[in-house]
Amino acid sequence: MFGLFVRFTCKDDVAAAAFDDLVARTGELIRANEPGTVVYAVHRVDGRPLERVFYELYRDKEAFEEHESKDYVRAFLSQRDQYLSAVEVDRLDFVSGKGVDVEH
Repeated sequence: MFGLFVRFTCKDDVAAAAFDDLVARTGELIRANEPGTVVYAVHRVDGRPLERVFYELYRDKEAFEEHESKDYVRAFLSQRDQYLSAVEVDRLDFVSGKGVDVEH
């Protein structure tokens, strides 16, 4: 499995609302079209209204590369910066967990 933990900081409340809309539209397409995307979870951060965190888990790096190649993901990547003041990305190597069907 391959994952990402991404922290986005929006510019202001208006930008946060627009970013959330972009995320919702993109998420619908990810759910409908990406069987290799195991988890794609987006969270607001309690006490920090301009921050969003994404936890993304893919079957493998190939599934992640497939995700990144989708037109709707590329559109998200090109549109997101207008709403953001910061982006932090951590790439994750899965060790163990609950709720995820893992074959080793």
